[in-house]
Amino acid sequence: MSIAESIQHIMEQSSWIRKMFEEGIELKKIHGEKNVFDFSLGNPLLEPPKKFTDNLAKLTTSNIKGLHRYMPNPGFPSSRTEIAKHLSKESGLSISMDEIIMTTGAAGGLNGILKSLLNPDDEVIVFAPFFVEYLFYISNHKGKGIIADTNEKFIPIISDLEKKITNKTKAIIINSPNNPTGVMYPESTISRIGTLIKKMEKKYNSEIYLISDEPYRKLIYSNEKYPFIFKHHSRSVIVTSHSKDLGLAGERIGYISLSPLDKDRTILFDAIIFSLRTLGHVNATALMQKAVESVQNEVVDIKIYKEKRDFLYDNLTKLGYECVKPDGAFYLFPKTPIADDTKFVSILQQYNILTVPGKGFGKGGYFRISYSVEDWVIEGSIKGFKEAYNTVK
Repeated sequence: MSIAESIQHIMEQSSWIRKMFEEGIELKKIHGEKNVFDFSLGNPLLEPPKKFTDNLAKLTTSNIKGLHRYMPNPGFPSSRTEIAKHLSKESGLSISMDEIIMTTGAAGGLNGILKSLLNPDDEVIVFAPFFVEYLFYISNHKGKGIIADTNEKFIPIISDLEKKITNKTKAIIINSPNNPTGVMYPESTISRIGTLIKKMEKKYNSEIYLISDEPYRKLIYSNEKYPFIFKHHSRSVIVTSHSKDLGLAGERIGYISLSPLDKDRTILFDAIIFSLRTLGHVNATALMQKAVESVQNEVVDIKIYKEKRDFLYDNLTKLGYECVKPDGAFYLFPKTPIADDTKFVSILQQYNILTVPGKGFGKGGYFRISYSVEDWVIEGSIKGFKEAYNTVK
């Protein structure tokens, strides 16, 4: 079939998670569902809070006039107002509904932002390891993805970032807590990134946006306060979804928040709305906007994910695996005990354990485990993790 070469190339690059998913299906046919330990997909396990489902039930039988019609492109004013209030409380800044755009998930939001910002061959920097779709979103809007490095704890290396910023840099994307590592960037790092951006803007007489992708912002296991980016760089944008914090991955509901400190936010606001329309995301779904409106303080039961993290982390490190303990999200990103992460992932498959090689996230020598799975999957896998480790040691 004669498909675009660019799409064919991207499909080949993005095949790792899909490959593991399909191999899992085959293994389950052979060995049975309960004998295969599938950690390949980052699919939220926990069900939405009761307050959300109660809201949704009421909405489906309500006769609110105009509920199912078109609304203003940024979304219902009531939904945007509630989210702005919640963000203002979280961030300590005064955010209004005029800085909020409801979106079809974080992916829809990111594409709208990038389409609004990028000229052909503009550069967008991401930190390895990264959610692989970032590079596809960037190239989809004629930009060029540039990869900056992180240290052994997966925190951005500021000196490397400085080398990667050029006169073509238009944006930097951060993802914290991070997929695939679960690491949350400390406020000191965000501050240093903001300071560096200002320095490089002066050097190149340019404007660089800091974009924070935050679907795991509320899945944090400590009492440490989440470091919002707005106070560290005025040209900044938050994009998030309720896929993880409310367990609504299938509903594709999220939002964009522009910094109230960005003097050009009104222009960017209008540009994003137009870009979303051209991408086919005319509005986020009406029912979901209304359903999440009054549950901004709700979150799934984080302690369940924390218990899974602790059990898996403690057991793997006892076996000899090296791993940075995640601050949030629901992923572990251990080092592979051999240099070839693809080979080690194949060895794990021999013990019916499905994971994803680190090269699929731009960082070879590691592998990703999604512990958003039932307890029996985690508990049943430990013997196989041990035997795979001993095979190569």
